[in-house]
Amino acid sequence: TSPVVLIAMLAVRATSPGPAIFSQPRVGRGGAVFACHKLRTMHRNTPSLPTHEAPAGSVTAVGRVLRSTKIDELPQLWNVLKGEMSLVGPR
Repeated sequence: TSPVVLIAMLAVRATSPGPAIFSQPRVGRGGAVFACHKLRTMHRNTPSLPTHEAPAGSVTAVGRVLRSTKIDELPQLWNVLKGEMSLVGPR
């Protein structure tokens, strides 16, 4: 997945300022807090709200593609390898 993530990171950086990886604290097993990593799909100054409550237009053009293909979730594989998350089937 590394080449896909690298290309996606370059696309995010080329189309909007700020970091390509977004980290958010999440609560894992036993109440342990860990940093969940994703590719950034929203503009940098978007308020920290659930996605469905974010202002219209807060998702970048590249972000729409990353979300529709689920590529934005690939950095979470690092969390899986570290044992902070587990793979779960479709919702």
